Amino acid sequence: MSGRRSRQSGGGSRISDDQIIDLVSKLQQLIPEIRSRRSEKVSASKVLQETCNYIRNLHREVDDLSERLSQLLATIDTDSPEAAIIRSLIM
Repeated sequence: MSGRRSRQSGGGSRISDDQIIDLVSKLQQLIPEIRSRRSEKVSASKVLQETCNYIRNLHREVDDLSERLSQLLATIDTDSPEAAIIRSLIM
């Protein structure tokens, strides 16, 4: 046995410490704020905190872009070439 602990998730499957370390490492590679500090050791809690912040920021950006798109669509003629281009981009 490797001596590594396993944790049981709500679904009954076991997650080893090695798997958690691997998942945190993958998150670290995805988050721009942390990825830029590769040489620096970052704690798992910091990675998770930055991941949550990053996801919140993405949600805000999506909401902002959705609002701007709605405003744009409200101001153009729905039969115009511009509206057709926007519709094709959305689909």
